[in-house]
Amino acid sequence: MLIPEYLPLLQRYLKQLELAANLGPVLDLACGSGRGGLRLIANKLPVIFADISAAALLQVELSLAQELYSKNASLATLWPVDLEQPGVSPLDGRMFGAIVAYHYLYRPLLTSIKQAVYPGGMVIYETFTVDQPQYGRPKNPDFLLRHGELHDYFCDWIILHSFEGVVKKSCGEGSKAIAQLVAKKPSSPIR
Repeated sequence: MLIPEYLPLLQRYLKQLELAANLGPVLDLACGSGRGGLRLIANKLPVIFADISAAALLQVELSLAQELYSKNASLATLWPVDLEQPGVSPLDGRMFGAIVAYHYLYRPLLTSIKQAVYPGGMVIYETFTVDQPQYGRPKNPDFLLRHGELHDYFCDWIILHSFEGVVKKSCGEGSKAIAQLVAKKPSSPIR
């Protein structure tokens, strides 16, 4: 099954995600409408859809009833969760084969993301950089990565892909400034 172009990293790293899913489910972090996780469900991977929005999780649930996803819907778990609880990480004590995050940044959660992936698992992360305000929203620096920040944060992992720059939006109208990272957690500490 082909994954739409708007999530090219999922298509490019699907085989690695399949291996990671053997370790544990894939977490679609702050999933919104669940585009990423739904594509993984369509490819028979177990996915936990996590979001604070009941409306977003309802949209995922409705999508799971569609023919494309319904035969694999049992692989989906909906997790209503506030990922931004001060002083608390809802990821603590949980483990995943992979974590996928698109257009979401909450810096206090980054350490927990790294800890919540099994050794040999992976992270696929894409979000906006500090250059984004010249192209549109978001504009709040709390939600924008500094140059090199994502790569630096995962520098002790095996970096499979790292990109930072301006790309055309998937709908073809305008551009966006993003950072992308695909990283595999080492099975043993890197020396």
